[in-house]
Amino acid sequence: MSDLRELLGIQHPILLGPFGGLSSVALTAAVSDSGGLGAYGLYGYDGARIRSTVAALREATATPFALNIWLPTGDEVEPGPQHTVFAQALEPFYEATGVEIPARPETYLPSTGEQLDAIWDATPAVLSVVYGVPSADVVEEARRRGIRVIGTATTVAEAVALEAAGVDAVVASGAEAAGHRVSFLRPAADSLVGTFALVPQVVDALSIPVIAAGGVADRRGVAAARALGAAGVQVGTAFLATQESAANDAHRAAIRSTAADESVLTRAMSGRLARGARNRAVRAIEASGTIAQFPMQNWLTGKFRAAAGEQNLGELQSLWLGQAAPLARLDTAEEVFTELVAGL
Repeated sequence: MSDLRELLGIQHPILLGPFGGLSSVALTAAVSDSGGLGAYGLYGYDGARIRSTVAALREATATPFALNIWLPTGDEVEPGPQHTVFAQALEPFYEATGVEIPARPETYLPSTGEQLDAIWDATPAVLSVVYGVPSADVVEEARRRGIRVIGTATTVAEAVALEAAGVDAVVASGAEAAGHRVSFLRPAADSLVGTFALVPQVVDALSIPVIAAGGVADRRGVAAARALGAAGVQVGTAFLATQESAANDAHRAAIRSTAADESVLTRAMSGRLARGARNRAVRAIEASGTIAQFPMQNWLTGKFRAAAGEQNLGELQSLWLGQAAPLARLDTAEEVFTELVAGL
C-alpha cells in the first residue's frame, strides 16, 4: 500500500472516482484534504472551462488531485443530418423539462488536444484516462511535467496494454461499478468481469500498482481489495451520495433506494453502456429502439438531463450508481473517508 501513497503523494490509498458531468470542486477538495486523491472528471470541458475549474480547485485545496479525460476510441460520430432525426425522437423529454429541441452543433465534444493543452498548463498531480491507452507523446509529456498517469482497465488484456504504454498505475474497474463501462479492446458487453475476479488477475499480470474499483463502499470493501492484492481503492457511488457531490436530492435518493439487482447497464442515455437506475427516461428510450451513437446520444439527452437536474426530476436524469449503492449510507465526504480508512 505504501507504494501508491508515495507514488501519488497522498496519505491514504483511497481515490475518488472521477465523475464525468457530476464532479464538484467541493468533493474533490474534501477527499484530497482528507489525505486521499480527489479527482475531477473533465468530460465535455473545453480548455477555458478546464482552466477555470483548476483555478477553483487550487483555491479550494493545496493537496494533490487528479484530472480525468476520456480518450477518443475512433467510433465517435460527428454532427450530421441524422442529428435532427434523433433529436425529434427525444422531443417528449424536451417538452417535459421545458427545453427546445436543440439544433445541430458544429461539434459534440472539444478536442482531446485542447483538453490536454489546458491540463499541461494546470500540471495536476495526476492525469487519469478512460477508454483507451494514452499515446507515447502523452505519457512522455506527463513525465516531463512530473504528472503521474493512471489508466483504467476492465479486463486483464487492457491492464497489460496500459502498463506497456508506461502508465504509473491501473484502475481495475469491475462490472459492479457505477457509470460508463470504459472498455476499449473489446465491446463493453463482452468485458463485464466482476471486481473480485478482475483485481487479483490484474495484480498477477502487472508490476505496477493496481487500484480496485467497483463495489467498494465501506471498510469491508477496502479490506477485500487489499486481500485481492490491490494497492488502493477507487470509490464512486458512496462519495456521490454525499452532500459535497454535484448530485441532486433525487439522485441521492435513487442511490439509497436502488437495490443491487435493480441497477442496469444501458446505452439509453449516452449511446455507450453505463450502469445506473432504470428510471422512466431509460425505460422509454430503450423501448423506442431509437438510440444514437456516442457522443450524439449523450449530447442530445444531456440537454434535457441538465434541465431535469435543475428541477430535481430524477425520472428524467442519468442516475448513475453502482451495485453497492445500498451501502452508501453516509452523508458527508469526511464520514465516507473515515469509514474507508478503517478498512486499511
